[in-house]
Amino acid sequence: MVNRREFIKRSALATAGGLMIPNFLKAFEQQHLGLNGNSDKILVIIQLSGGNDGLNTVIPFRNDIYYRERPTIAINRDKVLNLNDEIGLNPALEKLRSWYDNGFMRIINNVGYPNPDRSHFRSMDIWQTASNADQYLQTGWLGRYLDANCTGNCASYKALEIDDTLSLAMKGEKLKALSVLEPEKLYRQVHGDFIAKIAKSQPAEHSDNVSYLYKTLAETASSAEYLHTKSKVYQTKASFPNGELGQRLKTISELILSGMPTNVYYVSISGFDTHVNQVGQQERLLRNYAETMDVFLNELKQNNKLDDVLLMTFSEFGRRVKQNASGGTDHGTANNVFLMGGKLKSDKVMNEAPNLTDLDEGDLKYSVDFRKIYATLLRNWLGVNDELILGKRFDSLNFV
Repeated sequence: MVNRREFIKRSALATAGGLMIPNFLKAFEQQHLGLNGNSDKILVIIQLSGGNDGLNTVIPFRNDIYYRERPTIAINRDKVLNLNDEIGLNPALEKLRSWYDNGFMRIINNVGYPNPDRSHFRSMDIWQTASNADQYLQTGWLGRYLDANCTGNCASYKALEIDDTLSLAMKGEKLKALSVLEPEKLYRQVHGDFIAKIAKSQPAEHSDNVSYLYKTLAETASSAEYLHTKSKVYQTKASFPNGELGQRLKTISELILSGMPTNVYYVSISGFDTHVNQVGQQERLLRNYAETMDVFLNELKQNNKLDDVLLMTFSEFGRRVKQNASGGTDHGTANNVFLMGGKLKSDKVMNEAPNLTDLDEGDLKYSVDFRKIYATLLRNWLGVNDELILGKRFDSLNFV
């Protein structure tokens, strides 16, 4: 017999890796209970952690200031993949060029927020909670999406983070998304002898915390079994690139094409804090990103799912205009955001190139509040009440 202290200790270990629990998953599927809104639409968020250098990603190749301020790290004009007369893509993003040319990719420049914070942690909190710079929220914008639009026994797997921990973006007050790196691994974890025995047990009178842990374990076991079964329906034959993004988008692709009833997927990759020797490091990261996205988008298109999926790629801030003494760049402010999918509209580059003559202490000034992008995704794609989730009304943008 496991005493209460040992039970709480083991239960905490079992749930510490982001195993945030859905409610009655099989009943959910049988009864078609879930979120309000466009239940057939899927949003995939890709976070480039560390502050990707947007100026070396979408390059203002006609601007002499760019080359003057970056004498050793600027991308040569003859290597830039021109998108229009002013800007072009880093050559490492070559695999995205055809998607852009064929209307499956949009770029929004100068995205940020008022009074920007140059701390990784604080700026990421602002992006993930959709707060003002002087607000400190405990719930994320996608967690509040779950809270606000749940009907019946809403399942947490309606939003999945492909990781072993759960981001603040995915945490609501009432509901949290499910964090799982590998469905097979999660299944093995919760079906070990101890967890399986506890999950099936009927607790006697306990405190609310202990009762919650029993309930959590039972629901974890049910969730893991359902997710494990669903993940076996479709096994991709596509060759995803090595690395964390490739493996995570492979998992998302298989879940989408297996018919997993998930509306939001979230994935993050690290390495973009390029203070030193930026060029080679960013080139490797961007090439891997582009090659992975190419495989992922092709997999969706070949299976007639691209019209149901919209992807957004963002980073918590950009970098300073002027390079530093170490062949890198330091923390900046405004940045670019990529959107990809089969149902995009409007111009391919949605707004003006960065203005390098009007800076804020050496940093780009934002012209698009990132919450306008969120509002558009919530209102026009997921079909829910964006004002309720974001706390105020933001104008939507004309990309979907």
